[in-house]
Amino acid sequence: MITIGVDAHKRMHAATALDEAGRMLGHWQGANSPEGWAALRAWGEARSAAAPRQWGIEGAGNYGRGLAQALLTAGETVYDINPRWTALTRRQSRKAGKSDRLDAQAVALYLWREAAQLPPLAPEDETVILDLLRQEREAALAEATRLRNQLHALLLQVDPQYKEHLPALTSAAGIAALRTYTAPVMGDLPAQRAATVRRLAARLQLATEQAAEVQAQLEARAQAGFSPLRELKGVGRLQAGVLAGLLGAGQRFASEAQLAAYAGAAPLEASSAGHMRHRLNRGGNRQLNKVLHQIALTQARCYPPAKAYVARRQQEGKTSKEALRALKRYIVRAIWHLWQRCLALRQPSAAMAAA
Repeated sequence: MITIGVDAHKRMHAATALDEAGRMLGHWQGANSPEGWAALRAWGEARSAAAPRQWGIEGAGNYGRGLAQALLTAGETVYDINPRWTALTRRQSRKAGKSDRLDAQAVALYLWREAAQLPPLAPEDETVILDLLRQEREAALAEATRLRNQLHALLLQVDPQYKEHLPALTSAAGIAALRTYTAPVMGDLPAQRAATVRRLAARLQLATEQAAEVQAQLEARAQAGFSPLRELKGVGRLQAGVLAGLLGAGQRFASEAQLAAYAGAAPLEASSAGHMRHRLNRGGNRQLNKVLHQIALTQARCYPPAKAYVARRQQEGKTSKEALRALKRYIVRAIWHLWQRCLALRQPSAAMAAA
């Protein structure tokens, strides 16, 4: 097995190949472009002859996305290597320093040692579209919040009592009223502030409309391909789409424990002097952890089995926060099983698309 590590950058990539014993076979550097990806693959084939290859790419979801998908399309085995892992490998090396060659070698060495414990990447599918829609919706909502705060500060200068005669800024009626807003006092400065309010209201209306449009697309795609996730209490069409986008393409997680670690829901033991407890895990994918937290809060509030589970954990001596963390880990197990059903349902459609 030949191991090739790639240090991906915006304009160029650097790669290092290792043999089965971890010895360097060569180094490559070229452009981050379709031509460069083809040249790198040809270079890897020349290094390995008839031996199988495995590729580790640092940043396979960012600068190395194009290379990773090109290799997967060609039937290669590709792994996404976290930059923190390669930084740890560099610190443990005898030769101090940092360069593209050393970074690529660190990627290859880490993959050479840990390949059996890592999930390989899968070609991009419907989940990538869902994650793209999720990011677009969150950006539009963040922009709408920023515009509302800006409008609030500006309206306080023009009309401190605006809340008494204008609808809420979070409503469609409030945005419509601001589109035709006029200052209650005369003067050039109030008129200019009112004009700024009208322009900001137009941008706010556009942001809210785009967020609603993207959410409708997200919910429709989730309903069509990932309906088993909705069987979990607290998961609607929107949450199902967000979950599917965050879980990603293919079988990324070999077990529910891997999914819990990825979501930052795996317990971190902090026991001492015979007192057993677990502390907050601040690692993992924080967007996925946020969705789990929302589901856990919903279940703990209005789902009898979850309420009983939290109460039992508190009777065992856990705090309310610790009991909620335990519930999140329990929810990860349920999501894991539902996700396996989603993958099983999508396999026939994926085979038809490939044919």
